[in-house]
Amino acid sequence: MTQISISSRLKGWSQENWFERLQSFEKGVYFSLMLVLASQTRNKEEKAQILRGKGLIPGVLYGPKTKAASLKVAETEFQKVYEEAGESSLIQLGQGEGTPVLIREVQRDPVKGNIIHVDFYQPPLDEEIEVQVPLIFQGEALAVRDLGGTLLKNIQEVLVKALPQNLPHEIVVDISGLATFEDKILIKNLQRESGVEILRDPEDVVAQVVETKDIEEELEQPVVENVEAVEQVKVEKKEEEPVEEVKEAQ
Repeated sequence: MTQISISSRLKGWSQENWFERLQSFEKGVYFSLMLVLASQTRNKEEKAQILRGKGLIPGVLYGPKTKAASLKVAETEFQKVYEEAGESSLIQLGQGEGTPVLIREVQRDPVKGNIIHVDFYQPPLDEEIEVQVPLIFQGEALAVRDLGGTLLKNIQEVLVKALPQNLPHEIVVDISGLATFEDKILIKNLQRESGVEILRDPEDVVAQVVETKDIEEELEQPVVENVEAVEQVKVEKKEEEPVEEVKEAQ
């Protein structure tokens, strides 16, 4: 397959016609810009609470080359897109050519848990960015099945660096190769597409299987408190109290 420099091809492209040009790329280059989320401009007079009562989520669109704009999206449609795209996959915001964006921040009601606001970030398509990508563990560890061990998932997500259109939605970790207690899956063993860099020590252990008795022994160990450190903190607090009283008196 012919290798194509995506960054060089994107230089000088306007954000307005990005989708049409990406579609015209040479055969063999694939862009997973399949999800579309309709949006509407939000007027200043529209109160957030009223919008939520109508099943809409207020949000904002911003980026280094984009003028910030207030908007609103349907809650049900956003839930579907967010569940599939997460915060590491480009989506198309708006109909037609739309706008390539990442879901950057989702705010939830601390009591009810429903989404109350969302940020959409429009990144330059020719500049690499960093995002957290979740790890998805698949398969059956033979050391668990045959040796009765316990699977330890030491890392649940990793920070990656790539062009926005190359960002993976997730990274699959095949644990079927963990056949003994000595086997380990390291960061450097993770499968990823060309152009995606994982910003973490290659020797960090992602997953391994340990003997169950080791886990039980560790849990049974008593918790040793550093009494001297606790006493020292108490002394420091007592010394600070008069200072606070002096400030209040002033």
